[in-house]
Amino acid sequence: MITRIIDRNFANMRLDRFLRKAFPDESLSVFFAVIRKKKVRVNGIVGKANQMLQEGDTVCIYENFKSVEADNKTPVGTPAATDEGTSCRSRANGETRASMDTLVPSALRCDVGFAKNKSTWGSTDERRKTKDERSSWGAKDLDIVIQTEDYVIVNKPSGLASQPGSGTRPGESLVEYLWEWGRREGLDFKPTIAHRLDQETSGMLIAALHGDTLRDFTRMIREHEVEKFYFALVKGNLKKEKGTISESLTRTDAAKGSKMKVGESGKDAKEAVTHYRVKQHYEGYDLVKIKLETGRMHQIRAHFASIGHPLLGDTRYGDFALNREVKKTLGLHRLFLHSCRLEFVWQGERKVFDCPLPKELQSVIDKLKPMRFRHDIADPRGARK
Repeated sequence: MITRIIDRNFANMRLDRFLRKAFPDESLSVFFAVIRKKKVRVNGIVGKANQMLQEGDTVCIYENFKSVEADNKTPVGTPAATDEGTSCRSRANGETRASMDTLVPSALRCDVGFAKNKSTWGSTDERRKTKDERSSWGAKDLDIVIQTEDYVIVNKPSGLASQPGSGTRPGESLVEYLWEWGRREGLDFKPTIAHRLDQETSGMLIAALHGDTLRDFTRMIREHEVEKFYFALVKGNLKKEKGTISESLTRTDAAKGSKMKVGESGKDAKEAVTHYRVKQHYEGYDLVKIKLETGRMHQIRAHFASIGHPLLGDTRYGDFALNREVKKTLGLHRLFLHSCRLEFVWQGERKVFDCPLPKELQSVIDKLKPMRFRHDIADPRGARK
């Protein structure tokens, strides 16, 4: 028999979804079978697939899964260990598990959490890597803007993919760096980003440290409760000091990569709204601060290209001849787009985080000639709060 006690990471989750998350190496047919045969009980009562679990619930599975046979050999009363040999924190607030421990015999206890089962960290191929090989992922190099009990905000560099995917080598994405960092921190949940940035874009991303936190941030982003701001350097000088680009975006897929078409109608067209304000006019360029109302793929890049002011360094929507020129004259070797500010309300408090331009973008700004001085313009490098 396998016993799990539900912690905050799996609270308010359906029983069948919990089984898939907690035992990722088992097939769906196994889960359907144990539920159908009434071999799963929640607090002593036969469980149903669509049953919602609550924190503190005890789930007993009267079946032995091959993927957890090794876990069941853990000595009685000894906390399960992570790959680093340190015990995992199942509760961020440090409360004891005494009340939970009384629910099941000590011989059956096992803390719930992704870090408890090595099979839940990365793919099968990645699990075969040695500790030294995994350390080269770059977890130690993560630029963490702030770390709280519930989430971390990370400053992603340009060129690093937000998550694994085609064209990205195993172990070389921000998500995988966060997994390794979480393992070293002894977390009982794989840190998961709540939103994404294009690989070429730098700046801040929110990563949840608990399942309920991830669900909260996912909802907040979907309902536009997280305000996201960016700095971009665009071709030419905009006629208006501030404005809004409100044009639908339609995704098109091709062998060279996906792109967004602007202004088309149809069932696949998605509403997209981008607000901007010019922070400084330069000779031939504008530095703009952008606030996203929606968060579509390539939204900023496609929108500004559609009004004749593409972002510098944009290899997909930009002015390719200009890109070659600024690469030589200004030393710009990447897309000039940076996530510089995040604002949201968390547990009743307003949170504001700023992230300065990275050195390679600030060096470009320093080489430009301002057209006129603006007293109301803050230093684009900003400061973290």
